[in-house]
Amino acid sequence: MSSQIKKSKTTTKKLVKSSPKAQLPKAAAQNQIFSCQFEVFGHVQGVFFRKHTQKKAIELGITGWCMNTTQGTVQGMLEGSLDQMTDMKYWLQHKGSPRSVIEKAVFSENEPLPINNFKMFSIRR
Repeated sequence: MSSQIKKSKTTTKKLVKSSPKAQLPKAAAQNQIFSCQFEVFGHVQGVFFRKHTQKKAIELGITGWCMNTTQGTVQGMLEGSLDQMTDMKYWLQHKGSPRSVIEKAVFSENEPLPINNFKMFSIRR
């Protein structure tokens, strides 16, 4: 009988010890950084769209960049958590700068990153 008690104590100890390890992937997933490219179409140049995009990205904690294109769109790269990315994508699709008229926004797939490639969100010229 005492051997059964020892085994159950050992088993209990193993379960307790392995429990935090089981939680690590969850915590790591919440802190995972993702990146995606975007392009916004419509009346998005000459209306301070890039400046407002930078302001919103900084507010959300997103890093990356944006720039005007010769086709009249705004393109860029976003890096952040899934929640940050979701909020920024919504803003790029539906809000934008006060004077912009967004027709559509296109995003690449979210790609997981080991670390951020950018330290801040910048406007490229």
